[in-house]
Order: sequence, then C-alpha cells, then structure tokens
Amino acid sequence: MNVMRGPAAYGRGAGAYARVGVESGVMSASPHQLIVMLFDGALASIRAARIHMQGGNIAEKGKAISKALDIINNGLAAALDAERGGEIAERLASLYDYIARLLLAANLHNDEKSLNEAETLLEDVAAAWREIGEQAQTAAA
Repeated sequence: MNVMRGPAAYGRGAGAYARVGVESGVMSASPHQLIVMLFDGALASIRAARIHMQGGNIAEKGKAISKALDIINNGLAAALDAERGGEIAERLASLYDYIARLLLAANLHNDEKSLNEAETLLEDVAAAWREIGEQAQTAAA
C-alpha cells in the first residue's frame, strides 16, 4: 500500500476539502447567491491575473483570465433571461461582452488598464446585484 505523507498529502487533502466546501455552498445556495458566487469567482480570477501580470507569469495570467472569461460567458451571460429580463438583460449581455473583450485585450497585450476597467465594471454590477439581494431579504423579513 502506498501512503502519501508530508506536504503532498496536505495539499491533496486541502484541495479535496476546498472542493467539498465549494460544492456544499453551491448545493445550498439560492439562485441569487449562485450569481453572487459567479461574480466573486470572476473578480478573484481578474485579481489573480493582475498579480501574475505584474509578476511576469504569462502562463498563469492567461489561465486566470481564461477562468474569468469562462465565468462571464458561460455563467453570468448564460444565466441572463432575455425573455423575462427584457432591456436589462440585453444591456447586461452587452456589458458582459464588453468586459470579455477587455479581458481578451488585457491578455493579448499585457494591458493592466483593460484588466482594471473590466474589474471595475464587473464590481459595479456585482455591488448592484448584492444590494438587490439585501433589499429582498429586508423585504422578506
């Protein structure tokens, strides 16, 4: 029997524990909380990309930007309901598309300004989304 010990075992265990924590959070989250989690994940990836960009770690910068793009395109944009959301959903779709283009430019040209603009825009929408959730909780109480 092959038993893993030391830092490798700790890293593997910590990773498994983190996955269980995230999966549990997702399983128990409301639809509104899931969107908040998507915003948080995209923003964290953008911040990681900035750190890697500043450190000259091109590969990790690319991975972080790719993760942010995936969350924006396949999470936030995909969750929009054009039929029920109407003009707001259309405007958000356009904004998410613009943010995605900023992230692509940031990656391609190592452009921290584009990365900052993408983060600011996404944070503004995330803050509004969080406020809606707080108002809904207050109204329900």
